[in-house]
Amino acid sequence: MKLVFAGTPEVAVPALDALLASGRHEVAAVVTRPDAPAGRGRRLVASPVAQRAEEAGIEVLKPAKPKDPEFLERLREIGPDCCPVVAYGALLPRVALDIPAQGWVNLHFSLLPAWRGAAPVQHAIMAGDEITGASTFLIEEGLDSGPVYGTVTEEIRATDTSGDLLTRLAFAGAGLLVATMDGIEDGTLKAVPQPADGISLAPKVNVEDAHLDFGAPALRVDRMVRGCTPAPGAWTTFRGERLKLIQVAPVPDRTDLAPGQIAAGKNTVHVGTGSYGLELLWVQAQGKKPMRAADWARGVRIAEGERLGG
Repeated sequence: MKLVFAGTPEVAVPALDALLASGRHEVAAVVTRPDAPAGRGRRLVASPVAQRAEEAGIEVLKPAKPKDPEFLERLREIGPDCCPVVAYGALLPRVALDIPAQGWVNLHFSLLPAWRGAAPVQHAIMAGDEITGASTFLIEEGLDSGPVYGTVTEEIRATDTSGDLLTRLAFAGAGLLVATMDGIEDGTLKAVPQPADGISLAPKVNVEDAHLDFGAPALRVDRMVRGCTPAPGAWTTFRGERLKLIQVAPVPDRTDLAPGQIAAGKNTVHVGTGSYGLELLWVQAQGKKPMRAADWARGVRIAEGERLGG
């Protein structure tokens, strides 16, 4: 089939690479979000998908909005059979959805109908799910509600961050997306409507959502830290300034600390929660680089009884 691939961040690049390497389909163009400010100089930088497409000599389309007439006209001129999508980052209007004969097929990083929305991997970890995966589905105007072509499953490991899990799903999902394109092309794959039961939502996780509550059980705090790493970053406060927690580990036999209370040893830093202790492994103080928690604690000279979170 002739394809127009839509995607923006680094997590979409493995799927683009897999389609380019498939040898069966032609990626005629790529659709991505416009260049965005990045770095200290805030200069405009092309998206990872745009950069990869340019390296491969593929036409790159960067509409400000997918309903822009110039973009729609160019899409009609290209005449794609299907438009595979991975984390494009903009809602597609009906007029765009109707252009390819086989529609727009999204690779979504959950087992639909679980975790529909912008942050499925983060929410799966924060909810304590043991299994997740990726799904390919036909895009409709509803939120991730279209019929599903196929799925792959992936175990959520005890130490997985959302970054770890998303990287694995990006590569597993890339193979699923290619197989979905193959099945659509040869007519062996039909989309199946999603069940009405089991729907859960995964809205974007913002900075305020990532504010830690040490009155919660230790496992809940641990899941929050892992789910919010690397973005937006789980945080608390210490002496009135923000402190980001990058990695923690449950310590079930540490039950003597009040929620938020810090105990710093020679090479360890523990904090109390609503159940039992957590060891702080990596932290990032405001305006500083990430560092081992023990080094941070030595630098700030924690007093007896001091707490995280005020």
